Amino acid sequence: MIDYKIIRSDRKTLAIRVEQDLTITVRAPYFANDKIIAEAVKNNEKWIEKAIEAQRQKNLNRPILSEDDISALKEKAKRIIPERVEHFSKIMGLKPTSIKITSAQKRFGSCSSKNGLCFSYILMLYPPEAIDYVVVHELAHIKEHNHSPRFYAIIERYLPDYKHREKLLKNQPSYNN
Repeated sequence: MIDYKIIRSDRKTLAIRVEQDLTITVRAPYFANDKIIAEAVKNNEKWIEKAIEAQRQKNLNRPILSEDDISALKEKAKRIIPERVEHFSKIMGLKPTSIKITSAQKRFGSCSSKNGLCFSYILMLYPPEAIDYVVVHELAHIKEHNHSPRFYAIIERYLPDYKHREKLLKNQPSYNN
């Protein structure tokens, strides 16, 4: 028997996710009853077990950051990211309404409906090519607020090797003072 938390929303499909803390979250549409959800979890038990083990391995390799480390990374992000945004803004002809550095743990960046950009300080654990990818990705959202082929065409125009850069973000970051 697998324990899980259910989050219901307006979504159309059911999704099962193993969180960083090894808990299971099931995102389900409002119309999915508890029996359907329990059946989906049971049917995906082997996948869930593999995903838990994969997350456990990821956690072993994840850098442990002290408060001083986090503070230093935030300061570094406040120096580097606005500079990179300015650089690519000029090249792309796109201007964000604001730039913020956040403590987001599950996403590297975001673009609001009002074209304000947010970037996680966690980006500072990745190579410059990966940081530039996230900057261009979020700037592209100013023009296309989705992940359509047109959106990726914008990214590819400015970063032809964007797929390689995107892969860098899938690797575990390392922190070397």
